[in-house]
Amino acid sequence: MIIRRAIILDLDQLHVLTKSCAKNMIDNGIFQWNEKYPSREVLQKDIELGQIWKFEVKGIIVGIIVLTEIEDDEYLNVKWLTENYKNLYIHRLAVHPNFQGKGFAQKLMDFAEDYAKENEYKSIRLDTFSQNKKNLIFYKNRNYIKLESIYFPNQSEHPFYCYEKDLNA
Repeated sequence: MIIRRAIILDLDQLHVLTKSCAKNMIDNGIFQWNEKYPSREVLQKDIELGQIWKFEVKGIIVGIIVLTEIEDDEYLNVKWLTENYKNLYIHRLAVHPNFQGKGFAQKLMDFAEDYAKENEYKSIRLDTFSQNKKNLIFYKNRNYIKLESIYFPNQSEHPFYCYEKDLNA
């Protein structure tokens, strides 16, 4: 098992992984991702910015996570726990459906939290879909604090909940 930055040669595998996750969520009544998101273009930009990490097991990409300092516009009015300085944002945490239930999402989050501490970030911020009950429990169990709701109308009419973990608390 290894986690490292994805490269452009990984783009096809990353796209297949996210499409498999989107289909799996839709099949389970979770309309968080769809045919438009995350797009191949979004994943390519993640690679170009050096912000997407892949989790490989025996040469197969089983999961991904985006770690970025870029604050999305949707977050601008959120009342975060910490000041807007040295914050790490997590996006697109995904584990291929064939590999779910093996603790890989936990390992990706462990990696993200270690990365944040090593690089002296003050907090980790993210959002997750309000209708994805597994994710809500996942982040609560990792001691993330649920804050306010934001909306991505192109993805769902339901809100996404913002979470933050203060790394100095």
